[in-house]
Amino acid sequence: MKLFKVNWLWLLLMLSACSQAQGPTPQKGELFEDQKILIVYLSRTKNTKAVAEMIHRKVGGDIVALELVTPYPEDYQTTVAQVVKENETGYLPPLKTKIDSITKYNVVFVGFPTWGMQLPPPMKSFLNQYDLSGKTVVPFNTNGGYGIGSSFETVKKLCPGSKVLEGFSTKGGVERDGILFVMEGDKERQVEAEVQRWLKKMGFVE
Repeated sequence: MKLFKVNWLWLLLMLSACSQAQGPTPQKGELFEDQKILIVYLSRTKNTKAVAEMIHRKVGGDIVALELVTPYPEDYQTTVAQVVKENETGYLPPLKTKIDSITKYNVVFVGFPTWGMQLPPPMKSFLNQYDLSGKTVVPFNTNGGYGIGSSFETVKKLCPGSKVLEGFSTKGGVERDGILFVMEGDKERQVEAEVQRWLKKMGFVE
């Protein structure tokens, strides 16, 4: 009988210790609650813009389109040739877009298409011009079906003082083939569901 009492007391102590060790369970979405969010995107065929707006509807914050002092030509092949030269020389096209008080943001989403399997020069301009040290950076991408190339890795290299989270990528238009805006109808609903799952996985939404 004495042995039974001792074992029962030991069991109660162990259960109490386990309960204290676990502590409260974090709530979904708690990770980025009350964070000041900025969404910056570059979009030529408006597919990346559509994804940026999906993210904006779900997480809020401020949303800004990147515009250049001298826009790229309308002609696709001429733009491709210009971007190839910019990548070869390291030229960073000047931005018309100005962002006031970048320091007030804790989280910065950066969205862009894949150009030549690389990060587009205008997004390189943005990441070089603005110091995102100490912030959480979240890349998202649309592409013609060939993936992100080196773009996400370049974001990490240009944001050495930032925490860069897992990026999101989806197939958009294929301008080379004359397929431009595709984020409508079933495609839009599909991508919106994918964006929701991605944001939930990272703790931005419940």
